[in-house]
Amino acid sequence: MKIVVAPDSFKGSLSAKEVADAVESGIRRYWPDIQIVKLPMADGGEGTLETILDCLGGSEKSVEVSGPLGQPVKARFGILEEDRTALIEIAAASGLTLVAPAERNPLLTSTYGAGELIRAALDEGCRRFIIGIGGSATNDGGAGMAQALGVRLLDESSREIAKGGGALGNLARIDMGGLDPRVRASVFRVASDVTNPLCGENGASRVFGPQKGATPEMVGILDVNLKRLAAVIKRDLGPDLENYPGAGAAGGLGAGLIAFCNAEISKGVELIVEITRLKQKMAGAALVITGEGQMDGQSSRGKTPYGVAMAAKGMGIPAAALVGSIGKGAEEMYQFGIRTIIPIVKGPQSLEECVSTARDLVSDAAERLIRAADINLRP
Repeated sequence: MKIVVAPDSFKGSLSAKEVADAVESGIRRYWPDIQIVKLPMADGGEGTLETILDCLGGSEKSVEVSGPLGQPVKARFGILEEDRTALIEIAAASGLTLVAPAERNPLLTSTYGAGELIRAALDEGCRRFIIGIGGSATNDGGAGMAQALGVRLLDESSREIAKGGGALGNLARIDMGGLDPRVRASVFRVASDVTNPLCGENGASRVFGPQKGATPEMVGILDVNLKRLAAVIKRDLGPDLENYPGAGAAGGLGAGLIAFCNAEISKGVELIVEITRLKQKMAGAALVITGEGQMDGQSSRGKTPYGVAMAAKGMGIPAAALVGSIGKGAEEMYQFGIRTIIPIVKGPQSLEECVSTARDLVSDAAERLIRAADINLRP
C-alpha cells in the first residue's frame, strides 16, 4: 500500500517538510510497514526553494543584497545543476519578514534586492529561472528589480527616480538600453498564488498594501502610481499590464517581471506540481494527504491543497487534508478532489499552544486519519 504525503507549510509553526515528517510519524504508529512517499509542496511563497531542492536536489548559494529598505541582508537562492536553473524566492531579498512592523512602508520599500539576487544567479551561469513571488514587503511594480538589472526609470528631467512605490509618481520614461543582456537570453517562469491585476479595487495596492503597512492614504497613492507605471510600460515597451491576471502579485512585481524580463506567470502550485513531477510520483497511490495552516475559500483559488487535490483527482486517487483550522468556504475544496478535511486541534487551545505543539497535533491527526482510512484500504 502506498500513500503520498504532499502538504504545504503551516505558516508560523512548521515547514512543509516538518509537516510531512509529522504525518509520516503518525501514520507509522498504526501502520509501520506502509509505503509513504513524502513530497513537501509550496505554491510560490516562502518554502518554494526548500520544496524544490528537497525534491530534485541541487545546491544553495548565499549572497548579500539590499533588503526592502536598502539594508544589507543575506539571501539564498538555489541552482538545479542539471540545467543550471535558478530557484529564487523574492521574499529572501524583499520579504515582509525583513522589515520590522513599525518600519513597514510600501512607499519606500523596494525590490532592488530581488534584482540583485537575479543578477547573482546570472553570474553563476543560470539562464533559466523559477521565481516564487509570495511574501513581499513591496509595492513598487518591480521597479527596483528593473533598476538593479540596468533599466533606467527616468523622470521628466531624465533623472533616475528614487526607489520605492512612492517614487513611481515621478516616472516619465523607461530606458531599457542598460538592461543586462543576459536577461534577454534567459527564460523566467514565475510561480504566483494570486491572480490579482496590477491596479483597481482588486489590484496590488488595495488588496495587499495594508498588510505591508500602507495606510488608506498610501493605498490611494500607490494605486495611482502603479497605473502610471502600467501606462508608461504600455507606451514604451508594449505590454498592457494594468488588468493582466497575476500582474498584481508581490506588489506588482508580477507586472515588472513580465515587462522587464519577458516572464511567464503560472499558478504557483501548478508549476510546482510540474517541476516536482508530483503526478508521476503519485502513480499507484491509494491515498494522497495534503494540508495547510488554514483551509478556507482562498484555498480553492490556487493554494497548495487545491493543486495537489486536482492532480490526485485527475488520477482517480482520493485526497484528504490535515489543517490547522477550517475557515469559511473550506467546503469548496470538496469539488476539487478533497474527500475530507481534518483539523489537527483536539479541543479548545490558544494559538500559542497550537503553535508550540503543532508537530504532535499533526502527528496525532495523521494517525486518526489513517485509522479511519484503513476501514476501506485494508480488508
